[in-house]
Amino acid sequence: MHPSAADNHSIYAPRPCRLLAVDDLTPHEKLFRLQLEDGSELNQQPGQFVQLSITGLTEAPISVASSSTRKGYFELGVRKAGLLTTALHQLQPGAQIGIRGPFGRPFQLDALQGKELLLLAGGCGLAPLRSLIQYCQDHSSIYQSVQIRYGARSPQDLLFKEELVDWQINDNFSCRYTVDQTPATSCYDGETGLLTKLLADVEIDAENCCAVVVGPPSMYRPVINELRRMGLTGSKQIMLSLERQMRCGVGKWGHCTIEHLYCCTDGPIFWLEEVEHLRGAI
Repeated sequence: MHPSAADNHSIYAPRPCRLLAVDDLTPHEKLFRLQLEDGSELNQQPGQFVQLSITGLTEAPISVASSSTRKGYFELGVRKAGLLTTALHQLQPGAQIGIRGPFGRPFQLDALQGKELLLLAGGCGLAPLRSLIQYCQDHSSIYQSVQIRYGARSPQDLLFKEELVDWQINDNFSCRYTVDQTPATSCYDGETGLLTKLLADVEIDAENCCAVVVGPPSMYRPVINELRRMGLTGSKQIMLSLERQMRCGVGKWGHCTIEHLYCCTDGPIFWLEEVEHLRGAI
């Protein structure tokens, strides 16, 4: 179990946060910048999540989309999908919400140190992966290289468009992205095709590479098969983020189980070999 909520706060009691800024990412996703009202830092690790609440409504687990190396705030990328997220999308800067956490097993940063990193995201998976990308930007000297590959459904579904460009021109990174299809009316002139298409010409030292995969369940098997074709067949070379109905965040509710594992405490980050034999994991 890896909850890292502040020592003097109950893991069951939301902490008040102030909404600092809201930015539109796509027609359905927004980025929320938040600050704990007591002035403390959230101190999340890349890959962790929080339980977000609004008075009068239920909670929802939301992955943190920023690194704790960026001080004074934390960010959540949220898709409008239900009552709570719809209410969140209607809030303006200055509003108060509740946060429990951070919770969950983060990306295994020690295992990534000194490696060539291949960071792969599909759809909304770029939001939680962004926490790791920012961490890698702020600790660039400890990685051999960082290659980012991202796939979205359409041009209007691309998240963090300006940052995708920044990651392309950063000396320490390479970044390519693609969309499944381009509407006839779109002015998009980038790459088109599935995420696996972007892996066809990736150059890596397979023995010294770790891949991190975050996205919808449908992308996992094709991407994993391609990574194995590229030579990532050893132990602890492929890391996955799995999401389930993490109602409580602390292993009490039981709705997020994958056989004997609790996604909220044993995950949401797993090594492939930990879960690929479990029914319904990927």
